[in-house]
Amino acid sequence: MKTVACIAEYNPFHLGHLKHIDYIKNTLKADNVIVIMSGDFTQRGEPAVLDKYTRAKHAVIAGADIVIELPTVFATSNAETFAKGAVKILSSLGVVNELCFGVESGDKDSYIKLANALNDESKEYKMALKQSLEKGVSLAKAKFEALKSLGKEFDEALLSSPNNILGVEYAKAILSYESNMEICPMIRSGDHNDKTLKKRVTSATSIRETIKTGKKKKIKGNLPQFVYRDIKDYPFAFDKIIMSKLLLSTEKEMEKLPDCTEGLENRIKALSRDNRSVQDLVEKVSTKRYTKTRINRILISNLLGVTDSLVKDALNSKLYAKVLALNSNNKKILSLVSEASSIPVITRKSDLELLKKTAEKCYQKDLIASDLYALATNQKPHSEQMILV
Repeated sequence: MKTVACIAEYNPFHLGHLKHIDYIKNTLKADNVIVIMSGDFTQRGEPAVLDKYTRAKHAVIAGADIVIELPTVFATSNAETFAKGAVKILSSLGVVNELCFGVESGDKDSYIKLANALNDESKEYKMALKQSLEKGVSLAKAKFEALKSLGKEFDEALLSSPNNILGVEYAKAILSYESNMEICPMIRSGDHNDKTLKKRVTSATSIRETIKTGKKKKIKGNLPQFVYRDIKDYPFAFDKIIMSKLLLSTEKEMEKLPDCTEGLENRIKALSRDNRSVQDLVEKVSTKRYTKTRINRILISNLLGVTDSLVKDALNSKLYAKVLALNSNNKKILSLVSEASSIPVITRKSDLELLKKTAEKCYQKDLIASDLYALATNQKPHSEQMILV
């Protein structure tokens, strides 16, 4: 029996995502499709356009058999931690044969080759990386320059787009954890960051930008009908919640947040006094080195109380697989996962008794994220039970 996994946000689920699941089922011939999906906050440091249970439901309708939540401590982290956390949980399930992800370019061998080079963190590489970072370039650019300075050849395009970078991080994580999962890059169409709405298959970024303008009807042809009918007004009332928490936080507390280094907490706090919207603040704080996405993630980590030490503990601890949604026509996948998993599989509130120490702390962050999301979107707090679709 072949089980293929994908790591996703589905923010929102669109025709490109549908194409991906179809590829897994029909080209890769998967018997089971497992999705591990971000919860109510995403890797860009933003609230999702729809709550996690609605997005999980969409995934199952589209063909997924089971949707597992990526813990918030990983879902709101940088690409490396996001990938490590997702691969860690998928590997712990004990049933996944392949990990399939969308990329702009590259094949399996090129991703493995680059991942091996980046995992081999020699003293020379670390020094070269430090020198590149001191120039003020992004981390991805610094990694490329470091490898190039050491005379290592690889496809530069693999570190030049968000999807490719994530693909490299997935490969690195699989090698680091010595996982038995194979990787399967699938060439996707369109630009991940393109804000221009295209016909049919378009980027999630362009869909979100269109929703923000209040022109929901424009995206009708870009989404499956079962997704379109659930789309609501966006963005929600998160600004005051995020900014209120920032005003209450001290620089000392903020320096404990992931990626809040080199005195960045001081810059954020100082500029927050004159910039009282998240968008204005991020515009003023961000630079070539400190990207808008990084600043957004810091603000969300501050809101949720996700510290760097908690993230590191989570990467080195046994966590859990919180099931958000299950295909009612394939309930056997739940038994398959539950029997093979080396971590607790959470399907009901009573299962939470299995969580200890770091796992319990991480799960509490998931609950806080859900409660704050419900508050800002004027919804009832999420149920902790999985849903059957």
